[in-house]
Amino acid sequence: MLVAPRPDPIPNSAHDRVYRGLRSRIMHGELPPGHALTLRGLAAEYEVSMTPAREAVRRLSAEGALTVSSSGRVTTPELSNERIEELAALRTLLEVELASRALPRAHIALIDRLQTINGLIAETITQKDSVGYIRRNLEFHRTLYLRAQAPAMLAMAETVWLQLGPTMRMLYTRVHRQEPSHYHRLIIAALKAGDEPGLRLAVRSDVTQGLKMLLA
Repeated sequence: MLVAPRPDPIPNSAHDRVYRGLRSRIMHGELPPGHALTLRGLAAEYEVSMTPAREAVRRLSAEGALTVSSSGRVTTPELSNERIEELAALRTLLEVELASRALPRAHIALIDRLQTINGLIAETITQKDSVGYIRRNLEFHRTLYLRAQAPAMLAMAETVWLQLGPTMRMLYTRVHRQEPSHYHRLIIAALKAGDEPGLRLAVRSDVTQGLKMLLA
């Protein structure tokens, strides 16, 4: 006898609204490393009671997106070099595999979409919009990886992005880009050519080159 699955939590619940809103801000670098947050401040910002704010912080802390001290102080993480190296290695492992799995399912509409996103990345650079740059850069990668049809692996990659968000904000504020990463063009070229080794190399280089600058 089949048992009906339990329904998902209501997506627009107070807790979910705080969680998703704060998660997006952290992942896209809106908050710098070491930025302090308070439950009272979050409750006021999202117009909820303290309980949904507390639950959202608890979930994000479990995902490594927030640090909660023994005294209860909540901050965005300040990553050590060792932690940055670990997360960079995870990005490489996960994203190269996702790209490889996406390649057989790549079609012209996907390639056109990636080229469009790369154009939007160029606009954020012109506007000196570091948060917009991070958001569009992750959109580029997520659009490609969705074609892998590997949701568990993509969820793991997004957790890594989440933990790196504030650090990436620090990186892109420090490094003044003049144009989008040329590795994006190599990724698109490899997709067009069906070149798996070239795609794997381009993705590996793209996801690690920025973080290497932080460790220099």
